[in-house]
Amino acid sequence: MYYAIISQDVDHSLPLRQQARPAHLERLQALAAQGRLLLAGPCPAVDREDPGAAGFTGSLVVARFDALADAQAWAAADPYLAAGVYAAVTVKPFKKVLP
Repeated sequence: MYYAIISQDVDHSLPLRQQARPAHLERLQALAAQGRLLLAGPCPAVDREDPGAAGFTGSLVVARFDALADAQAWAAADPYLAAGVYAAVTVKPFKKVLP
């Protein structure tokens, strides 16, 4: 089943994000290589593709896991969490309907 991993950044997270980004992307690329990643990306703090210095307010990852506990464990090991980028992370089942 798919699970949505919805993360909320701490204020002024951009420097922390930049530092931990390579390790964060490596984990996402591993999910993609396994055919388990539906989508992933950050939420810009302003209404632009590239928010510049405004940075991001959080992230969304939708990926397939065997169980909620597996998705929670994966989210808990995210380098962004360890680096202090995320203030909160919510993991919940996600049912893909379209497209």
